[in-house]
Amino acid sequence: MRWPELDPARDAGTWRVLHLAAQMLGKLRVRHADWVNHGWHVALQPSANGLAMPPIAAPGGRFSLSLDLCDHRIHLLVSDGRRDSLPLAQPSIASLHAGLIAMLDCNGLPRDFHGRPNELPDALPFARDHGPADYREDSAVRLREALRVVVPVFETFRAGFAGKVSPVHFWWGSFDLAVTRFSGRLAPVHGGGVPGLPDRITREAYSHEVSSAGFWPGGAAGADPIFYSYAYPSPAGFAEAAVSHGRFDPALGEFVLPYAEVRAAADPAAILLAFLEQTYAAEADLAQWDRAALEREPVAP
Repeated sequence: MRWPELDPARDAGTWRVLHLAAQMLGKLRVRHADWVNHGWHVALQPSANGLAMPPIAAPGGRFSLSLDLCDHRIHLLVSDGRRDSLPLAQPSIASLHAGLIAMLDCNGLPRDFHGRPNELPDALPFARDHGPADYREDSAVRLREALRVVVPVFETFRAGFAGKVSPVHFWWGSFDLAVTRFSGRLAPVHGGGVPGLPDRITREAYSHEVSSAGFWPGGAAGADPIFYSYAYPSPAGFAEAAVSHGRFDPALGEFVLPYAEVRAAADPAAILLAFLEQTYAAEADLAQWDRAALEREPVAP
């Protein structure tokens, strides 16, 4: 199965639009949905055609929004059958934000949410971001196709764990696909300090020991796409663990594996799955997780 090329020099403008659009959808969930442990309720979900916001219950009807990377629109679906949409290609982020607010208003749905992007240094509020937006449909298609081949590998990895484990979901703050396994033990209080993210959110996310892995396409940062794997707390010796693919990045404090390296492999899915399994096994062994109780064969019972 062909893995698409992702090139920040060509695609970064589109990723920025999608990153900020995803933040708008996620922030609606923060404002209008009940809080779930570790913030799992606010993450977007990979769908067949892009990324979707779980439904929100509101007086105007239960509704959901999605980033459709086939027809390149934000789609609105309401429980009474109403549908509406907004093109992702807009003159600016401010225009996209105004269009989303207007679409929700027109349908009598909640439209208030925090107006400044999170986890992006020096980010302008959406309504004041009038710089030209560069949305290219071909770049969005490549991201959609990357998710098409990456998500099943993460789902296979997730299926091999019987303990508490997150869904394979998409964090709009950092713009990354992720899955997190838990040992079941409490973790030291996290120090916080994530740019643009309240410390109380970070501390709840890392309230228990985790091994977390993900796929970061680069988002608004326009960086080279990578796969990553990290532990909190990071056990002694984790940085020196031997893995067949990828390396430990001291600046990030996690193992990284370039997307381009995986794409170039004869069997990209096998390389990625080996990276996920080996980095998890290193962390779990060093931290003395009860692997016999927490793991399972990823097959139907």
